[in-house]
Amino acid sequence: MKRFTRSHLSDPVLVQLFRSQLSIDRGNTAELLASMAEIDARKLYLPAGYPSMFAWCVGEWHMSEDMAYKRIRAARAGQRFPAILLAIEEGRLHLTAVVFLAPHLTRENAGELIAAATHRTKAEVERLLAERFPQPDLATFIHPIAPASLIPTGPERVRETSEQLVPEPVQAVLQTVGVAESPAPGRVTEPPPARITPLAPQRFGMQVTLDAETHGLLRDVQALLGHTVPSGDLAAVLRESLRLAKQALQKRRFAATSKPRPNRRTKSVRHIPAHVRREVWKRDQGRCTFVSDSGHRCEARTRLEFDHALPAARGGEATAVNLRLRCRAHNQYEAERAFGESFMLGKRERARGRAKTAPRSSG
Repeated sequence: MKRFTRSHLSDPVLVQLFRSQLSIDRGNTAELLASMAEIDARKLYLPAGYPSMFAWCVGEWHMSEDMAYKRIRAARAGQRFPAILLAIEEGRLHLTAVVFLAPHLTRENAGELIAAATHRTKAEVERLLAERFPQPDLATFIHPIAPASLIPTGPERVRETSEQLVPEPVQAVLQTVGVAESPAPGRVTEPPPARITPLAPQRFGMQVTLDAETHGLLRDVQALLGHTVPSGDLAAVLRESLRLAKQALQKRRFAATSKPRPNRRTKSVRHIPAHVRREVWKRDQGRCTFVSDSGHRCEARTRLEFDHALPAARGGEATAVNLRLRCRAHNQYEAERAFGESFMLGKRERARGRAKTAPRSSG
């Protein structure tokens, strides 16, 4: 590929070419962010069959998750404060700096913060923000890693893991290396972010910090599943818990059941009978059914809602033929197409107003 060969260039020419290309790249980045901000504002990802700007960038344009995240954050910040885009074009701010600055920018401080972050490295921007917006100290702790010789095996491991979530040998290592220092009273600390990491084919590692209530629930479920999972193995307990939770959630959301009851008539035109919910959910495979003009079907499987093809307000019935699964974003999109954006905006504002004034239950 001779096009990408630079070995024939002299040192001054190579440096000048780099300077020119870097300037073009920064300008193109600022232009790209401006376009992304307008696409985001117009929600053009919806007719393309995606529930969010992030999903559209990753799915349609094959950006990495990090690339999409940074550019969307920077685009939204640039739309609020256009000086950011000019700073990027001129090379005074890089995308990472913009992402760090974005949560702290206001009309009052934007100009001053952008100036203060000019030509700063990532570490320098972090220090700048730490000075301007100090955060509580992190909790001091020691993360125990048990030597292989201390990890129980065989029957001993089965017995201990069924009785407690942290085996005694690991607790012994905790006592050996020292006790974690508790955070100062009243000081809030952020736990490490939860993450799931692929380890091998069909194998995943999960790391998550639990609060006391969740830890208690896990212990209770571990005990209740004693006959099904006698070893108390956490992976098996989690699998069985999720299987049961999935069944319960499907029953609640889509009336899924192996023993359906006889159909009941209802006078409400908006009520969706259980047998209709089951049929629609099974037919649509628990996934948003919106399809773009290019044939891309939305991949969303969360925040699904039943949508009337012919709106109920216009006589549409709650039948399997007239109902379909739509994610929240595409359900709103269809409503705006049917009734107009201003009408739906007013309806949502009235709903929020009713929610604010509604009396709260004391129980």
